[in-house]
Amino acid sequence: MTRIAFYGSSLVSSYWNGAATYYRGLIKALSELGYRTTFYEPDAYDRQSHRDIEPPEWCEVVVYPATSEGVQQVTDEAGKADIVVKASGVGFADDIIFERVLGKVRDDALIIFWDVDAPATLAQLRSEPGHPLHRHLQSCDLVLTYGGGDPVVHAYRELGVDRCIPIYNALDPDTHFPVDPDPRFEAHLGFLGNRLPDREERVEEFFLRAAVDCPDLSFLLGGSGWTDKPMPENVRALGHVGTADHNAFNRTPRAVLNISRESMARNGFSPATRVFEAAGAGACLITDYWEGIDMFLTPGSEVFVARDGKDVAEIVSSLDAQTATSIGEAALARVLREHTYDRRAKQVNAIFSAMLADRPREAAQ
Repeated sequence: MTRIAFYGSSLVSSYWNGAATYYRGLIKALSELGYRTTFYEPDAYDRQSHRDIEPPEWCEVVVYPATSEGVQQVTDEAGKADIVVKASGVGFADDIIFERVLGKVRDDALIIFWDVDAPATLAQLRSEPGHPLHRHLQSCDLVLTYGGGDPVVHAYRELGVDRCIPIYNALDPDTHFPVDPDPRFEAHLGFLGNRLPDREERVEEFFLRAAVDCPDLSFLLGGSGWTDKPMPENVRALGHVGTADHNAFNRTPRAVLNISRESMARNGFSPATRVFEAAGAGACLITDYWEGIDMFLTPGSEVFVARDGKDVAEIVSSLDAQTATSIGEAALARVLREHTYDRRAKQVNAIFSAMLADRPREAAQ
């Protein structure tokens, strides 16, 4: 069995942690291919009191204090792993964790930087030539990214990274699937997303402007951080929606909306986890435009694409139940056929297996 030490934000909580679904889907699927992962996450940002899941049988979860002593304790464990993953956005002592992990990893082990927010990471590296990550990347065998396609791959190569490979979001059919509609989430259009600086302006354009243009229709907003945001009267804000309710949230409204963060939309080839969650629930999805959409869903038959709030308003106001159902069913069939975490894990396994085979192994410790 291949052992992975994974240092990330959180596996058990999606609270202010959009990578949780991605981590869960990939690590679960990798466990079925013979990998045993220990996920190290800091007790930070009140995530542990907002857990969506308990530690699963397919991954050991170690929650450590957000202190220097806690970091020292968990990074000492890196030397026991065959593969060590340092994810972006741990949220506490990221640079120190990376520095210590690099000092503990075995010579025969793989060290991987897994970037779950490449646009933000690359922007920081461009603006800070002295950032420690520049140095850390030179010690990595591989960079994997949550998305981004060729623009992100080329940007990392310009930074001296030899190998950068996107591992896109996907669907775990065991967690996201069609359910019966829930009256709590009835609306003509629903949007689920936390309030973030490089998303807020796009939410104003694609969601709130559409609500203003369609005063006779109902709009539903889920996600953290919106409590003090002025809203049109036909928008109902729910606050944080736990992952246990995502299927019903996606399934119940006539349509649901995906709004990419500005940096993700600009880079393209970055489908959010929300895209596959919605498709997995059989939802009729409307997404803002970004390059590469047709790699994942076909515009017009599996997803609606909008370039601004006016487009969203026109789609929602003309959408009937039969068309919405047809779009949702087609999207579900497509992601089940081509975009599951089982498929992504096979891609990762092929990469890991080839790289591990190229180096001599130390005696088991």
